[in-house]
Amino acid sequence: MAHQCAIIVQGVDRANENGGNLDLSGCQLIQMPDAVFHLMRNTSLITCNLSNNVIAKIPPKLFLNFSMLTDLNLSGNRMSVLPQEMAICSQLQQIDISSNSFVTLPPVLLQLPAVTTINASSNYIADVDGDEIESCCSLEVLNLEENPLTEETHQKINNIINIRIRVSARKTEEWEDLSI
Repeated sequence: MAHQCAIIVQGVDRANENGGNLDLSGCQLIQMPDAVFHLMRNTSLITCNLSNNVIAKIPPKLFLNFSMLTDLNLSGNRMSVLPQEMAICSQLQQIDISSNSFVTLPPVLLQLPAVTTINASSNYIADVDGDEIESCCSLEVLNLEENPLTEETHQKINNIINIRIRVSARKTEEWEDLSI
């Protein structure tokens, strides 16, 4: 526990020194430590890497306290939802939620006015709203690889031409093959 606290304090110290780039990846965190909010109260957080932890939920105060984020990496955790408060992050351009437990693409991601890149690969997403994706004016790249997308979803997103959408080749499941 003391070692983990030291790692968090070192990460916060580096973020305070390097202009607000916080890296707490691979720290075995189960939640966003309250100490981060206290220790960084006088620093604008620009990038935040919380990847490869065991975080199940991000607190709304991350976005309320650090609304100037431009890059957020939440990959490799246990998340299935994102707080609606994330929508106040008007500068957030890149977000990585890959390798989590999302069953839907969080709608709040498509409400971010500056988002250009969303990596949602390796989750459990079966369906996405093609109209919502198309209406996201700033979005350039959406990665949905390694998700169990339905055939209908594949067809819907293949028709979107103004956004680069990456998907894995669809394999027909045994239960879908009626010729057996």
